[in-house]
Amino acid sequence: MADSSFDIVSKVDHQEADNALQQARKEVEQRYDFKGTGASVEWSGEAILIKASSEERAKAVLDVLQSKFVKRGISLKSLESGDPVASGKEYRITSTIKDGISQENAKKIGKIIRDEGPKSVKSQIQGDELRVQSKSRDDLQSTIALLKNADLDVDLQFINFR
Repeated sequence: MADSSFDIVSKVDHQEADNALQQARKEVEQRYDFKGTGASVEWSGEAILIKASSEERAKAVLDVLQSKFVKRGISLKSLESGDPVASGKEYRITSTIKDGISQENAKKIGKIIRDEGPKSVKSQIQGDELRVQSKSRDDLQSTIALLKNADLDVDLQFINFR
C-alpha cells in the first residue's frame, strides 16, 4: 500500500485581503471619529500603509483593518504590523501579509511532528511548505489535530490529503 500524505501550507487569499482593506478604507473615510484626522489605509506595494495624525488614531485604524480581516476569514497570524512611527506631522504603521512558512517555522513544525506525533509519520520541508507522509491515514489525522492545537505563530492550512 502506498503512503498517504498531505501538505501543510500558509497562504493568504490576496483578493480577500484586498477586499478587507477596501472595506476598512471605506469605514475610516465614513466614521465620525476619523473625520479631519487624515486617517487612511492603503496598499503601498506589497505592504499595507496606515497613516493618521496621532499614534492613537493610527492604532484605531489598524484595529479597524484587523476586524475586517477577521470578518473576511483571514487569520491575524498572517498580518504582521509594526509600531506607529512618527513621520513628519503624521504617524505611520506598515503591515505586511505573511505568505508561506519560513524555514525556522517549518523546522519547529517538523520537530513537533517528530517529538509528539505518531512514530510512523515523516515530514519533509519543500520550499515554503511541508509534506507529511505516513502509511496510516489515522496517524495523519491525529497529526493534523496535534498541529491545530499547537501554539504556533503561523496560520496553517492542510491541503492535498490523499
